[in-house]
Amino acid sequence: MIIFSGLYCFGIACAADKLDISIALLGLEQEKHIPLSLLRPVIDDTGQSGAEQGISDNNTTGQFTGQSFQLTSVKVKPEQNLNQAFLELHRQGTRLFLLNLPADKLIVIADMPEAKDSLLFNIGARDDELRTHECRANLLHTIPSRAMLADALAQYLTWKRWNEWFLVVGRYPQDKAYADALKRAAKRYGHKIVEEKVWTFEPGARRTDSGHTREQEEVNAFTQVGDYDILIVADERDEFGEFLNYRTYLPRPVGGSHGLSPAAWSGVHEQWGATQFQRRYQEKNGRWMTDRDFSAWVAVRSIGEAATRTAGKQADKLKAFILSDEFNLAAFKGRPVTYRDWNGQLRQPLLITSPRLMISVSPQKGFLHQFSTLDTLGYDRPESKCGK
Repeated sequence: MIIFSGLYCFGIACAADKLDISIALLGLEQEKHIPLSLLRPVIDDTGQSGAEQGISDNNTTGQFTGQSFQLTSVKVKPEQNLNQAFLELHRQGTRLFLLNLPADKLIVIADMPEAKDSLLFNIGARDDELRTHECRANLLHTIPSRAMLADALAQYLTWKRWNEWFLVVGRYPQDKAYADALKRAAKRYGHKIVEEKVWTFEPGARRTDSGHTREQEEVNAFTQVGDYDILIVADERDEFGEFLNYRTYLPRPVGGSHGLSPAAWSGVHEQWGATQFQRRYQEKNGRWMTDRDFSAWVAVRSIGEAATRTAGKQADKLKAFILSDEFNLAAFKGRPVTYRDWNGQLRQPLLITSPRLMISVSPQKGFLHQFSTLDTLGYDRPESKCGK
């Protein structure tokens, strides 16, 4: 009876000392993207549902540690002031932020005086500059950089000995940025870009009766080049990449942003406990998790793990623990994920996927590193000006 009473009082004490931890997801309201394939859903909550699953997972643990996590999601319309939205969240006491923003706006937020006592997680911007010379002390990155994605693919193509690439680049700045990362990876791993072309065709009425004929003829003519092992496409806007598979003049595989693609996450991933995780997410949201959803989930879970281990919620203490050697997080990737202390980038294995199956996981065997093989993906410490 005495023991029962002690446990009961302990439970009351835990409830009384409950620690509330507020996290905000700040993003821009954007025009809905209509995928090229009808089989892919139109997504208007990219990042938010992943963060919500992270909150749910944190609160499962929080029941036993006396911690409660809450998420506030704010989408800023074009006519609204993004900085003001951040300031309002900060005024309300929030110091932990997930930012789904372009790189230029991300830097503006990180440089605000009010952000200095906050911890920011980049869940959307893949720009390599944010990891090489535009680093910020209060900013961590859970979304992989373009260089990481390109290196992951290049390592697998090295293993396959598909060394000669035909590079097709879209017409937008982000397509060119991904192409630059692919060129860097090709040079780094001994591949050769034997042909490079820019896709200049305007999107047509592909769903008309003659749409498939037009696409078939355009791609066949466009890809009449010398021999190569694989066509690599840089089409981050998802404007034409799907059209290339099975329509090239030479019967060759397609990879890059479409086809054989590197990714932080994919609905086809089912190893290391991912199947149960995928089902929980799919049952709640009616779709599969995206890279950005996974990046949001990892950010929220990183906060949860650090809060549990430090028994606190101060942004500076959480960041110090997250960047320390003591931190690691299970993320259904076969090995724990950690953060690079020089630029705040999440170290993680990257999936090599096809539309229906996972093909491989990088880093590939044989690519060694003096500290972590995960640092073979993307810019390594000596290649970055961050932390110096």
